[in-house]
Amino acid sequence: MKLDIEKFERYTQNLFKNGNIIYSYKTAVAEIKDGKLHKLDWNVPGVGSTSPTTNKHINYVANELNLEIA
Repeated sequence: MKLDIEKFERYTQNLFKNGNIIYSYKTAVAEIKDGKLHKLDWNVPGVGSTSPTTNKHINYVANELNLEIA
């Protein structure tokens, strides 16, 4: 796996982009595809598949990269 890690100005400890995949707390949560940000299905034991922090991260990335959330 080729690493092409890009950090964002905010949330530097827990949010990053590797290629077209957005990671929140080392979990792949979204993918940039066809000019849009697509949420991925994810599940973290003890947390589940929804998280206010992860939603905040996804919205932040969409805003920073000027992408619509699909």
